Amino acid sequence: MKPILALPYKSVKTNINMRSLSLTAALIVLMASVLPEKAQAQDPQFSQFYAAPLYLNPAFAGSARCPRIGINYRNQWPALNKTYITSSVSYDQHIDNLSGGLGLIIMNDKAGDGTINTTSISGMYSYQLNISRDFSIRMGMQATLMQKKLDWDKLYFGDQIDPRYGFVYNTQENRPSDLSKSYPDFSAGILAYSSKVYGGVAVNHLTQPDEAFIVEGSSALPMKITAHFGAMLPVGDTRVYRYAASRSEGTYVSPNVLYQQQGSANQLNLGVYVLKSPMIGGLWMRSNFGGAGTASWSGESFIALVGVQKGLFKFGYSYDVTISKLTNNATAGSHEISLGIQFECRPKKKRFRTISCPSF
Repeated sequence: MKPILALPYKSVKTNINMRSLSLTAALIVLMASVLPEKAQAQDPQFSQFYAAPLYLNPAFAGSARCPRIGINYRNQWPALNKTYITSSVSYDQHIDNLSGGLGLIIMNDKAGDGTINTTSISGMYSYQLNISRDFSIRMGMQATLMQKKLDWDKLYFGDQIDPRYGFVYNTQENRPSDLSKSYPDFSAGILAYSSKVYGGVAVNHLTQPDEAFIVEGSSALPMKITAHFGAMLPVGDTRVYRYAASRSEGTYVSPNVLYQQQGSANQLNLGVYVLKSPMIGGLWMRSNFGGAGTASWSGESFIALVGVQKGLFKFGYSYDVTISKLTNNATAGSHEISLGIQFECRPKKKRFRTISCPSF
């Protein structure tokens, strides 16, 4: 029998309110990844995907050359009892002796108020190949150790429901002997970029590891394919940019596209950044399409971003306005914060081309 709800018992009343029903619908999808039936889990995501570059594509490791630290926090649908909370810490830099960049990212994702807790640590290496004076390619590889834990005591099953009084009975479902599962995972990616345009493709979960707690081999983590493309376009007198030492001078407009596919889920993000140092702003539209054998499109959320970058530090805040059937009033949208430190380092003797893209 499938678990149908992951809520503290105190929230279950004689009359189940609409908030609980909305959360039930959301968590049915969430809990599918631990069931013996065929189901497909999905990875957490960041709206500020360029603020988490190593999570977006392992080829970004070392792309800034100097040491870089990133911290990301996302609280998705806070009105639904802390449904999804994702956080990460990353570090990367270029190593001359290795002819490439090294990166490390540690992530934690809590779903259903901690019903499923996923922790991962990933190491990555990327190699840069300069094709011409204005065009480079980076290729990255990533190895990950993942651990997924299930809090069985937060699950509710159909046989616990009394039609009048709610969840009052003990379940007859058998508790799994092991509520923790660890497994290796592997990913790869590629970036191509010039002084104004950039794009890349990443493939995560190449071996599609099994996540099942109950029936071994019944819940493979689907491969995720990510494609991203954008441009950094100067506005106004281009002579300002020709002699600028960095992109801290002038104004830039940066249109971007992000496409992700994982299992039967497809997502498309369309948006634009506007950069005028030290401020940056952005507006995005996230849409889902396909699924269940259809080709229909549906808007999921609008994303508004504001950030500031001064010296070594940057800070960004974004808010997702839910426009799907779940509604923003029921979810309270999604809040996301990013913090970054871009250290300085010694000038490189040979020319090193860094990728010119937003950092939020």
